[in-house]
Formats: sequence, structure tokens, C-alpha cells
Amino acid sequence: MIDARGLRCPWPALRLARALRQGEHPEPFEVLADDPNAEREMRAVAEAAGRRLIRLADARFEVRPAA
Repeated sequence: MIDARGLRCPWPALRLARALRQGEHPEPFEVLADDPNAEREMRAVAEAAGRRLIRLADARFEVRPAA
């Protein structure tokens, strides 16, 4: 899990990009981010890496392989 709560963009997206690049997390995995802009930026990062970002709840997302 990536806990990016309290971080402002672009930090949540940068943390997600690093995790995807380094293969640090098994898939699917969760990301916690409470910046209102984080979802849009993290979605772009996930899609560029061939993944999907799914909102599970407020400030809680899941990254899955694209189907």
C-alpha cells in the first residue's frame, strides 16, 4: 500500500509512478491519497503504465492490471 495522505500533488502521482516502475507492490494494491487533484494525476500515471486506477472510497484507490 502507498500512503500519500497529507501530500499535495504531484507527490501522490510521483510515489505511484516510482512504485510501478520499481515493481514494489504486488497487484492489485491500494493507494491512499486525499488531495482532490490526486485521482486525476494518479489515473494518468496508472494508464500510462498499462494499469487501472479504481476509486474504492474517499481517499482510497486500488491499482489493478488493465483488462
